[in-house]
Amino acid sequence: MIYLDNAATTLHKPQCVIDAVTKAMTSMGNASRGAHSGALTASRTVYETRCKAAKLFGCSRPDHVVFTCNSTEALNIAIQGAIPSGGHVVTTDLEHNSVLRPLYRMQDEKGIRLDFARADAQGALDYEDLERLVREETSAVVCTHMSNLTGEMVDLARIGRMAKEKGILLIVDASQSAGNTPIDMEQMGIDILCFTGHKGLMGPQGTGGLCIREGVEIRPLKEGGSGVQSYRTRQPEEYPTRLEAGTLNGHGLAGLSAALDYIEKTGVETIGKKERSLSRRFYEGVAGIEGVRVYGHFEHAERGPVVALNIRDYDSSEVSDVLSVDYDIATRPGAHCAPRMHRALGTMDQGAVRFSFSWFNTEEEVDLAVKAVREIAQG
Repeated sequence: MIYLDNAATTLHKPQCVIDAVTKAMTSMGNASRGAHSGALTASRTVYETRCKAAKLFGCSRPDHVVFTCNSTEALNIAIQGAIPSGGHVVTTDLEHNSVLRPLYRMQDEKGIRLDFARADAQGALDYEDLERLVREETSAVVCTHMSNLTGEMVDLARIGRMAKEKGILLIVDASQSAGNTPIDMEQMGIDILCFTGHKGLMGPQGTGGLCIREGVEIRPLKEGGSGVQSYRTRQPEEYPTRLEAGTLNGHGLAGLSAALDYIEKTGVETIGKKERSLSRRFYEGVAGIEGVRVYGHFEHAERGPVVALNIRDYDSSEVSDVLSVDYDIATRPGAHCAPRMHRALGTMDQGAVRFSFSWFNTEEEVDLAVKAVREIAQG
């Protein structure tokens, strides 16, 4: 199979990740639940992974790296825990439902007010519209770093400067950019960075987290076992324990730790350069095919390794099925959990076929995918 659905999850992992998970399954106890060798091994692994994530993302304090099961959980914790009831929030048309649905729930249940900065017909964010929507009572800006549908990048440094000047929180969804795009929370002015381990970070599913700027307060989304301060009636107040009720996915975090080592050794810039090169090669191969429409601003140098397209008036699911059954090429059709972006693109009925590339894809695979699109377009 030619696997081009890496924006959903990376299928191919570095061998060191597989080895680390296998070893953890036979040696790791429960972090912070005892002083025997198995528990200490787990605690050390979790702490080392915090340090590696803090370094990768420019988070000043490893103890402000909080682990979750994915970015959806991280975003729910950030949005429901940092935004006050009745607050005003600015977000964008580029967002995934992992941002939108918690915000809509807060709107219904906590009375927050929402405004959406527009995306144009090719999916680029209107920064002037976003800045216009921010007002004195705005509590937070919540935005993605990279669209999961078109690969459009958001200028976080620009938004971060504005947020800092206005004294408002910047909460960022880095689900698609973590691992292939340099991120520095301090330089970009990010207050809360939410990430997942199973996409660009090339780690196991069931891993993710938040990186939290010092001084930012987040209310716990859940409470329970922590392994410490067990006689307290409420969750401990210190990070990261405040937001990590229950047993962590230690086996998964062992794999994520190995993945972070692999990324540091290889280089985020090196990984991103290859992935973007593959997506550019694919775009240039399909853009001129009659009947093919590609979405996104490909004149922008800073883009994610994603190409979304449609072929004539064919339903996107039908095209993806043909690619899978006839060509053994894995893609993602449909709405991609990005309803407002599809509305901006005008693809709510048809959806779109998304091709997303990883470090382990090859130019030969890209060329075969171009050939498949051409043959489908030719009928």
